[in-house]
Amino acid sequence: MLIDWKKIESELYMSCVNRQQVVLVRGEGNWVWDDDGKKYLDFTSGWAVNNVGHSNEDVASAISLQAKTLLQTSNQFYTVPQLELAEILISNSIFNRVFFSNSGAEANEGAFKLARKYGKINLNGAYEIITAKNSFHGRTLATWSATGKPHDEDVFQPLPSGFIHVEYNNIEAIKSATTNKTAAILLEPVQGEGGVNIPDDDYFKQVRKWCDENNLLFMMDEVQTGMGRLGSLFGYEKFNAQPDVITLAKGLGGGVPIGAILSNRKASVFEPKSEHGSTFGGNALTCAAAYASTKYIIDKGLCKNTEEIGAYLGSRLLDLKNRNSFIKDVRGMGLLWGVEFDIDVAPSIYLNCNETGVLLGLLSTNAVRIMPCLTINQDEIDEGIKRFEDGLNKTKGDLI
Repeated sequence: MLIDWKKIESELYMSCVNRQQVVLVRGEGNWVWDDDGKKYLDFTSGWAVNNVGHSNEDVASAISLQAKTLLQTSNQFYTVPQLELAEILISNSIFNRVFFSNSGAEANEGAFKLARKYGKINLNGAYEIITAKNSFHGRTLATWSATGKPHDEDVFQPLPSGFIHVEYNNIEAIKSATTNKTAAILLEPVQGEGGVNIPDDDYFKQVRKWCDENNLLFMMDEVQTGMGRLGSLFGYEKFNAQPDVITLAKGLGGGVPIGAILSNRKASVFEPKSEHGSTFGGNALTCAAAYASTKYIIDKGLCKNTEEIGAYLGSRLLDLKNRNSFIKDVRGMGLLWGVEFDIDVAPSIYLNCNETGVLLGLLSTNAVRIMPCLTINQDEIDEGIKRFEDGLNKTKGDLI
Protein backbone atom coordinates (compact mmCIF):
# COMPACT_ATOMS: atom_id res chain seq x y z
CA MET A 1 0.00 0.00 0.00
CA LEU A 2 1.39 3.38 -1.06
CA ILE A 3 1.60 6.02 1.66
CA ASP A 4 0.31 9.47 0.71
CA TRP A 5 2.99 11.55 2.41
CA LYS A 6 1.66 14.81 0.96
CA LYS A 7 -1.75 14.18 2.50
CA ILE A 8 -0.17 13.38 5.86
CA GLU A 9 1.79 16.62 5.72
CA SER A 10 -1.31 18.67 4.89
CA GLU A 11 -3.02 17.27 7.99
CA LEU A 12 -0.16 17.47 10.48
CA TYR A 13 2.50 20.00 9.54
CA MET A 14 2.41 23.78 9.98
CA SER A 15 2.21 25.32 6.53
CA CYS A 16 5.30 27.55 6.40
CA VAL A 17 6.78 26.62 3.00
CA ASN A 18 5.23 26.31 -0.45
CA ARG A 19 6.59 22.84 -1.08
CA GLN A 20 7.33 21.41 -4.48
CA GLN A 21 5.21 18.34 -5.14
CA VAL A 22 8.16 15.99 -4.74
CA VAL A 23 8.85 13.62 -1.83
CA LEU A 24 12.60 13.01 -1.67
CA VAL A 25 13.64 9.76 -0.03
CA ARG A 26 17.30 9.22 -0.92
CA GLY A 27 20.42 11.13 -1.92
CA GLU A 28 23.86 10.13 -3.18
CA GLY A 29 26.57 12.51 -4.35
CA ASN A 30 24.94 15.19 -6.46
CA TRP A 31 21.70 13.27 -7.08
CA VAL A 32 18.46 12.66 -5.19
CA TRP A 33 15.53 10.27 -5.74
CA ASP A 34 11.82 10.68 -5.02
CA ASP A 35 9.36 8.12 -3.66
CA ASP A 36 8.45 7.07 -7.22
CA GLY A 37 12.10 6.29 -7.99
CA LYS A 38 12.66 9.33 -10.22
CA LYS A 39 16.23 10.66 -10.19
CA TYR A 40 17.03 14.39 -10.03
CA LEU A 41 20.27 16.33 -10.34
CA ASP A 42 20.32 18.57 -7.28
CA PHE A 43 21.20 22.15 -8.21
CA THR A 44 20.15 23.39 -4.74
CA SER A 45 22.24 21.17 -2.41
CA GLY A 46 19.57 21.58 0.25
CA TRP A 47 19.82 25.40 0.08
CA ALA A 48 23.65 25.37 0.05
CA VAL A 49 23.88 22.81 2.87
CA ASN A 50 25.17 19.59 1.29
CA ASN A 51 28.50 21.03 0.16
CA VAL A 52 30.25 17.64 0.31
CA GLY A 53 27.42 15.86 -1.51
CA HIS A 54 24.47 13.82 -0.31
CA SER A 55 25.21 10.92 2.03
CA ASN A 56 28.93 11.64 2.03
CA GLU A 57 30.65 8.52 3.37
CA ASP A 58 33.12 10.40 5.58
CA VAL A 59 30.34 12.39 7.21
CA ALA A 60 28.06 9.35 7.53
CA SER A 61 30.85 7.34 9.15
CA ALA A 62 31.63 10.15 11.59
CA ILE A 63 27.94 10.41 12.55
CA SER A 64 27.62 6.64 13.02
CA LEU A 65 30.75 6.35 15.14
CA GLN A 66 29.89 9.35 17.30
CA ALA A 67 26.28 8.20 17.78
CA LYS A 68 27.64 4.98 19.27
CA THR A 69 30.11 6.87 21.48
CA LEU A 70 28.61 10.08 22.88
CA LEU A 71 25.72 12.11 21.51
CA GLN A 72 25.43 15.12 23.77
CA THR A 73 26.44 16.51 27.12
CA SER A 74 25.81 19.92 28.59
CA ASN A 75 28.36 22.59 27.76
CA GLN A 76 29.61 22.42 31.33
CA PHE A 77 32.01 19.78 30.04
CA TYR A 78 34.71 19.53 27.39
CA THR A 79 34.09 17.24 24.42
CA VAL A 80 36.71 16.23 21.87
CA PRO A 81 34.59 16.69 18.68
CA GLN A 82 33.77 20.29 19.67
CA LEU A 83 37.43 21.12 20.22
CA GLU A 84 38.55 19.35 17.04
CA LEU A 85 36.05 21.38 15.03
CA ALA A 86 37.10 24.59 16.76
CA GLU A 87 40.73 23.88 15.97
CA ILE A 88 40.24 23.17 12.25
CA LEU A 89 38.12 26.30 11.76
CA ILE A 90 40.45 28.62 13.68
CA SER A 91 43.61 27.21 12.08
CA ASN A 92 42.20 27.79 8.60
CA SER A 93 40.88 31.32 9.21
CA ILE A 94 41.95 34.72 10.55
CA PHE A 95 39.99 34.27 13.79
CA ASN A 96 40.88 33.33 17.36
CA ARG A 97 37.60 32.30 18.99
CA VAL A 98 34.51 30.27 18.06
CA PHE A 99 31.09 29.58 19.55
CA PHE A 100 28.79 26.85 18.20
CA SER A 101 25.03 27.13 17.83
CA ASN A 102 22.39 25.13 15.99
CA SER A 103 21.60 27.29 12.94
CA GLY A 104 22.56 30.36 10.99
CA ALA A 105 19.84 32.47 12.58
CA GLU A 106 21.11 31.47 16.04
CA ALA A 107 24.66 32.35 15.03
CA ASN A 108 23.51 35.77 13.83
CA GLU A 109 21.56 36.34 17.05
CA GLY A 110 24.78 35.65 18.95
CA ALA A 111 26.68 38.07 16.71
CA PHE A 112 24.08 40.77 17.47
CA LYS A 113 24.70 40.24 21.18
CA LEU A 114 28.46 40.45 20.66
CA ALA A 115 27.98 43.76 18.85
CA ARG A 116 25.74 45.16 21.58
CA LYS A 117 28.11 44.20 24.38
CA TYR A 118 31.07 45.54 22.38
CA GLY A 119 29.19 48.84 21.99
CA LYS A 120 28.40 48.89 25.69
CA ILE A 121 32.07 48.44 26.60
CA ASN A 122 33.78 50.48 23.91
CA LEU A 123 31.29 52.93 22.37
CA ASN A 124 29.36 54.47 25.25
CA GLY A 125 26.47 52.07 24.91
CA ALA A 126 26.13 52.14 21.09
CA TYR A 127 23.86 49.32 19.96
CA GLU A 128 22.75 49.84 16.36
CA ILE A 129 23.87 47.52 13.57
CA ILE A 130 23.96 48.69 9.96
CA THR A 131 22.83 46.00 7.50
CA ALA A 132 22.14 46.07 3.76
CA LYS A 133 18.94 46.27 1.80
CA ASN A 134 18.09 42.96 0.07
CA SER A 135 20.06 41.10 2.73
CA PHE A 136 18.89 37.97 4.50
CA HIS A 137 19.91 37.03 8.04
CA GLY A 138 17.23 34.59 9.26
CA ARG A 139 13.64 34.27 10.44
CA THR A 140 13.77 34.81 14.20
CA LEU A 141 12.36 38.16 15.30
CA ALA A 142 15.76 39.87 15.54
CA THR A 143 17.19 38.36 12.34
CA TRP A 144 13.93 39.18 10.56
CA SER A 145 14.40 42.78 11.69
CA ALA A 146 18.04 42.74 10.53
CA THR A 147 17.04 41.41 7.12
CA GLY A 148 16.96 44.36 4.77
CA LYS A 149 14.12 43.58 2.44
CA PRO A 150 10.42 44.41 2.66
CA HIS A 151 8.13 41.75 4.06
CA ASP A 152 4.89 41.39 2.11
CA GLU A 153 2.69 41.16 5.17
CA ASP A 154 4.58 41.87 8.34
CA VAL A 155 2.29 40.45 11.00
CA PHE A 156 5.19 40.23 13.46
CA GLN A 157 5.34 43.92 14.33
CA PRO A 158 6.69 45.39 16.46
CA LEU A 159 10.07 43.94 15.48
CA PRO A 160 13.17 44.45 17.63
CA SER A 161 14.77 47.82 16.90
CA GLY A 162 18.42 48.67 16.39
CA PHE A 163 18.94 47.76 12.72
CA ILE A 164 19.58 50.38 10.02
CA HIS A 165 19.27 49.29 6.38
CA VAL A 166 21.36 50.89 3.63
CA GLU A 167 22.10 50.22 -0.04
CA TYR A 168 24.46 47.28 -0.56
CA ASN A 169 27.78 47.98 -2.28
CA ASN A 170 27.62 51.66 -1.35
CA ILE A 171 30.21 52.84 1.16
CA GLU A 172 28.77 56.37 1.22
CA ALA A 173 25.42 54.98 2.38
CA ILE A 174 27.19 53.30 5.31
CA LYS A 175 29.04 56.48 6.19
CA SER A 176 25.82 58.51 6.10
CA ALA A 177 24.02 56.00 8.33
CA THR A 178 26.77 55.83 10.96
CA THR A 179 26.00 57.73 14.16
CA ASN A 180 27.12 57.66 17.77
CA LYS A 181 24.62 54.82 18.23
CA THR A 182 26.38 52.56 15.68
CA ALA A 183 28.20 49.53 17.11
CA ALA A 184 28.70 47.30 14.06
CA ILE A 185 28.19 46.73 10.35
CA LEU A 186 26.85 43.36 9.16
CA LEU A 187 27.10 42.37 5.47
CA GLU A 188 27.04 39.25 3.30
CA PRO A 189 30.07 38.68 1.02
CA VAL A 190 27.57 37.92 -1.76
CA GLN A 191 23.86 38.46 -1.21
CA GLY A 192 22.39 35.02 -1.91
CA GLU A 193 18.71 35.23 -0.96
CA GLY A 194 18.61 38.86 -2.14
CA GLY A 195 19.39 37.96 -5.75
CA VAL A 196 23.03 36.74 -5.91
CA ASN A 197 24.38 40.30 -5.78
CA ILE A 198 28.16 40.66 -5.99
CA PRO A 199 29.85 43.82 -4.66
CA ASP A 200 32.72 45.78 -6.17
CA ASP A 201 36.20 44.43 -5.44
CA ASP A 202 37.11 47.26 -3.06
CA TYR A 203 33.78 47.53 -1.20
CA PHE A 204 34.76 45.49 1.84
CA LYS A 205 38.19 47.12 2.06
CA GLN A 206 36.38 50.46 2.31
CA VAL A 207 34.04 49.04 4.96
CA ARG A 208 37.02 47.74 6.93
CA LYS A 209 38.71 51.16 6.77
CA TRP A 210 35.53 52.92 7.94
CA CYS A 211 35.11 50.48 10.83
CA ASP A 212 38.72 51.02 11.90
CA GLU A 213 38.32 54.80 11.79
CA ASN A 214 35.21 54.63 13.97
CA ASN A 215 36.12 51.67 16.21
CA LEU A 216 33.13 49.66 14.88
CA LEU A 217 32.86 45.89 14.52
CA PHE A 218 32.85 44.61 10.94
CA MET A 219 30.74 41.44 10.82
CA MET A 220 30.01 39.18 7.83
CA ASP A 221 27.12 36.75 7.51
CA GLU A 222 28.73 33.74 5.81
CA VAL A 223 25.87 31.34 6.49
CA GLN A 224 25.45 30.76 2.75
CA THR A 225 28.84 31.77 1.35
CA GLY A 226 31.07 30.01 3.87
CA MET A 227 32.60 26.53 3.68
CA GLY A 228 33.79 26.69 0.07
CA ARG A 229 30.70 28.00 -1.70
CA LEU A 230 32.49 30.88 -3.46
CA GLY A 231 35.72 29.00 -4.22
CA SER A 232 37.56 29.73 -0.97
CA LEU A 233 36.89 28.22 2.44
CA PHE A 234 35.37 31.52 3.57
CA GLY A 235 33.83 34.17 1.37
CA TYR A 236 35.77 37.04 2.95
CA GLU A 237 38.95 35.59 1.40
CA LYS A 238 37.61 36.23 -2.11
CA PHE A 239 37.47 39.95 -1.38
CA ASN A 240 40.58 40.23 0.81
CA ALA A 241 38.25 41.42 3.55
CA GLN A 242 39.24 41.35 7.21
CA PRO A 243 36.05 41.09 9.29
CA ASP A 244 36.08 40.95 13.08
CA VAL A 245 33.25 38.40 13.16
CA ILE A 246 31.72 35.91 10.74
CA THR A 247 28.75 33.59 11.16
CA LEU A 248 28.53 30.14 9.60
CA ALA A 249 25.90 27.39 9.24
CA LYS A 250 24.44 25.61 6.17
CA GLY A 251 27.53 23.98 4.57
CA LEU A 252 29.38 23.67 7.89
CA GLY A 253 27.63 20.49 9.01
CA GLY A 254 27.72 18.42 5.84
CA GLY A 255 23.95 18.04 6.13
CA VAL A 256 23.37 18.23 9.90
CA PRO A 257 22.19 21.41 11.68
CA ILE A 258 24.97 23.50 13.19
CA GLY A 259 25.93 27.16 13.30
CA ALA A 260 29.02 29.04 14.45
CA ILE A 261 30.30 32.48 15.36
CA LEU A 262 33.99 33.06 14.63
CA SER A 263 35.60 36.22 16.01
CA ASN A 264 38.93 37.87 16.63
CA ARG A 265 40.05 38.74 20.16
CA LYS A 266 38.78 42.31 19.88
CA ALA A 267 35.21 41.13 19.29
CA SER A 268 35.26 38.20 21.72
CA VAL A 269 33.57 40.00 24.60
CA PHE A 270 31.35 37.26 26.05
CA GLU A 271 32.15 36.12 29.57
CA PRO A 272 31.10 32.94 31.43
CA LYS A 273 28.25 34.73 33.21
CA SER A 274 25.34 33.11 31.38
CA GLU A 275 25.47 35.93 28.82
CA HIS A 276 25.19 33.47 25.97
CA GLY A 277 24.84 29.73 25.57
CA SER A 278 23.00 26.83 24.00
CA THR A 279 21.86 23.44 25.28
CA PHE A 280 22.53 21.68 21.98
CA GLY A 281 25.06 24.08 20.46
CA GLY A 282 28.36 22.33 19.83
CA ASN A 283 27.06 18.88 20.75
CA ALA A 284 29.35 15.96 20.03
CA LEU A 285 27.27 14.48 17.20
CA THR A 286 26.95 17.58 15.03
CA CYS A 287 30.53 18.65 15.72
CA ALA A 288 31.83 15.24 14.61
CA ALA A 289 29.84 15.57 11.38
CA ALA A 290 30.98 19.17 10.83
CA TYR A 291 34.62 18.26 11.46
CA ALA A 292 34.42 15.42 8.93
CA SER A 293 32.75 17.71 6.38
CA THR A 294 35.25 20.55 6.89
CA LYS A 295 38.21 18.16 6.67
CA TYR A 296 36.76 16.67 3.48
CA ILE A 297 36.42 20.12 1.88
CA ILE A 298 40.04 20.92 2.73
CA ASP A 299 41.62 17.52 2.00
CA LYS A 300 39.78 16.93 -1.29
CA GLY A 301 40.48 20.43 -2.62
CA LEU A 302 36.81 21.27 -3.05
CA CYS A 303 37.47 25.01 -2.98
CA LYS A 304 39.66 24.68 -6.08
CA ASN A 305 37.04 22.45 -7.70
CA THR A 306 34.37 25.02 -6.88
CA GLU A 307 36.40 27.80 -8.47
CA GLU A 308 37.08 25.84 -11.65
CA ILE A 309 33.70 24.14 -12.04
CA GLY A 310 31.96 27.35 -11.01
CA ALA A 311 33.65 29.22 -13.84
CA TYR A 312 32.54 26.46 -16.23
CA LEU A 313 28.97 26.61 -14.90
CA GLY A 314 28.98 30.38 -15.38
CA SER A 315 30.12 30.02 -19.00
CA ARG A 316 27.37 27.48 -19.72
CA LEU A 317 24.75 29.77 -18.15
CA LEU A 318 25.98 32.73 -20.22
CA ASP A 319 25.73 30.55 -23.31
CA LEU A 320 22.12 29.81 -22.35
CA LYS A 321 21.50 33.54 -21.97
CA ASN A 322 22.81 34.18 -25.46
CA ARG A 323 20.32 31.64 -26.86
CA ASN A 324 17.32 32.77 -24.81
CA SER A 325 16.34 36.42 -25.14
CA PHE A 326 14.09 36.33 -22.05
CA ILE A 327 17.11 35.69 -19.80
CA LYS A 328 17.95 39.19 -18.60
CA ASP A 329 21.04 38.49 -16.51
CA VAL A 330 23.34 35.75 -15.24
CA ARG A 331 25.53 36.50 -12.23
CA GLY A 332 27.42 34.51 -9.67
CA MET A 333 30.67 33.33 -8.15
CA GLY A 334 31.96 29.85 -7.39
CA LEU A 335 28.91 27.59 -7.16
CA LEU A 336 26.36 30.27 -6.28
CA TRP A 337 24.57 31.63 -9.36
CA GLY A 338 21.41 33.54 -10.15
CA VAL A 339 19.53 33.59 -13.45
CA GLU A 340 17.17 36.55 -13.88
CA PHE A 341 14.40 36.72 -16.51
CA ASP A 342 12.76 39.79 -18.03
CA ILE A 343 9.28 38.40 -17.31
CA ASP A 344 7.76 36.64 -14.31
CA VAL A 345 8.36 33.06 -15.44
CA ALA A 346 10.61 31.78 -12.65
CA PRO A 347 7.88 29.78 -10.82
CA SER A 348 6.95 28.01 -14.07
CA ILE A 349 10.59 27.25 -14.91
CA TYR A 350 11.14 26.02 -11.36
CA LEU A 351 8.26 23.53 -11.69
CA ASN A 352 9.05 22.51 -15.26
CA CYS A 353 12.62 21.72 -14.24
CA ASN A 354 11.23 19.30 -11.67
CA GLU A 355 9.72 17.43 -14.61
CA THR A 356 12.96 17.53 -16.58
CA GLY A 357 14.88 16.25 -13.55
CA VAL A 358 16.92 19.15 -12.18
CA LEU A 359 16.12 20.89 -8.87
CA LEU A 360 16.49 24.67 -8.70
CA GLY A 361 16.05 27.32 -6.02
CA LEU A 362 13.38 29.97 -6.51
CA LEU A 363 14.62 33.50 -5.76
CA SER A 364 11.64 35.56 -6.91
CA THR A 365 8.98 35.61 -9.61
CA ASN A 366 11.65 36.45 -12.18
CA ALA A 367 14.80 34.70 -10.92
CA VAL A 368 16.09 31.26 -9.95
CA ARG A 369 19.19 30.29 -7.99
CA ILE A 370 21.66 27.52 -8.80
CA MET A 371 23.93 26.23 -6.01
CA PRO A 372 25.05 22.62 -6.56
CA CYS A 373 27.10 20.51 -4.19
CA LEU A 374 30.81 21.39 -4.32
CA THR A 375 31.55 17.82 -5.45
CA ILE A 376 29.83 18.30 -8.82
CA ASN A 377 31.84 17.54 -11.97
CA GLN A 378 31.80 18.89 -15.52
CA ASP A 379 29.70 16.06 -16.94
CA GLU A 380 27.06 16.67 -14.28
CA ILE A 381 27.10 20.41 -15.01
CA ASP A 382 26.48 19.61 -18.68
CA GLU A 383 23.63 17.27 -17.77
CA GLY A 384 22.13 19.85 -15.42
CA ILE A 385 22.32 22.60 -18.05
CA LYS A 386 20.63 20.31 -20.57
CA ARG A 387 17.79 19.60 -18.14
CA PHE A 388 17.58 23.29 -17.23
CA GLU A 389 17.30 24.22 -20.91
CA ASP A 390 14.62 21.57 -21.39
CA GLY A 391 12.70 23.28 -18.57
CA LEU A 392 13.21 26.67 -20.23
CA ASN A 393 11.94 25.34 -23.54
CA LYS A 394 8.92 23.76 -21.90
CA THR A 395 8.12 27.10 -20.26
CA LYS A 396 8.48 28.94 -23.57
CA GLY A 397 6.16 26.38 -25.16
CA ASP A 398 3.58 26.98 -22.43
CA LEU A 399 3.71 30.73 -23.12
CA ILE A 400 3.09 30.42 -26.85
